[in-house]
Amino acid sequence: MTIFVTGGAGFIGSNFLHQAVNSFSEKIVCIDNLSYASDYENIKDLPIEFCNLNIIDEHYGDYIFKKYKPKTIFHFAAESHVDNSIKDCSKFISTNINGTVNLLNLSLKYDIERFHHISTDEVYGSLKWYDQSFTEMTAYDPQNPYSASKAASDHFVQAYHNTYGLPTIITNCSNNYGPRQHLEKLIPKTITNILEGKKIPVYGVGENIRDWIYVEDHCEGILNVFNNGKVGEKYNIGGECEVTNNDLVKTIIKMMNASENLIEYVDDRPGHDLRYSISNAKIRSELNFSPKYNLEEGLSKTIDWYEKKFDKH
Repeated sequence: MTIFVTGGAGFIGSNFLHQAVNSFSEKIVCIDNLSYASDYENIKDLPIEFCNLNIIDEHYGDYIFKKYKPKTIFHFAAESHVDNSIKDCSKFISTNINGTVNLLNLSLKYDIERFHHISTDEVYGSLKWYDQSFTEMTAYDPQNPYSASKAASDHFVQAYHNTYGLPTIITNCSNNYGPRQHLEKLIPKTITNILEGKKIPVYGVGENIRDWIYVEDHCEGILNVFNNGKVGEKYNIGGECEVTNNDLVKTIIKMMNASENLIEYVDDRPGHDLRYSISNAKIRSELNFSPKYNLEEGLSKTIDWYEKKFDKH
């Protein structure tokens, strides 16, 4: 059996591959077009095969499916930076929606036994301070072009299960952080700006709340769902760690012995969701999953990784 991991040279996908090589005996093929947020260095030492493929390419995609005959797909590939989607959403429509549908069609044609779609809690929209956490039953209410494109891809995945019987599973995660994340994201930007003595930009007044999960925990959750989850279901994978952007940045500053004077508040992002909070109740009760790392432990490992990378340069 061959396993495809799309977006495997990106942040979450590459971390998943580092764990997957110890979890599967089957051949693993990383599918990635090495866009700006991907890096072959993330996976170059792993015992896997690599295929440079844009998931919107129907003809080359058909060739790759025919060549490898995969039975399982872990679909991470996506445009994911909200700011970029606000500037121009065309790539988000092309990759996140059309690319996903292309993979679904190829999966039907080549009798895929499991299509595991990795998605985000942003599809649920924004919460008030007092609202209950997102559950798998929460109605979708995307607030920006990125989350709208992921919501659409989720719906297509579920529709292909309902209509054609494609064996799919969807997981929706909270905000990930950890090694190999692109520097445009808040945590790596904060760490590297501290290392370089630069200002740390924080949107608005910094009171937006996110539920953070260390990327290794997320990947463990995905493997748990693959091994124990039910086809046709969806599972939330959260970090059980809500924190404001202010508190997050100040925690990193304290851990790195830097000054809060580095914080620079900038104009807020349009459509900036106030709060994300995702419930792990289903995956905890049905699959006995809970995150291993608390915020300080995960940040410590993350800071250490970026400091070592910074020293090499």
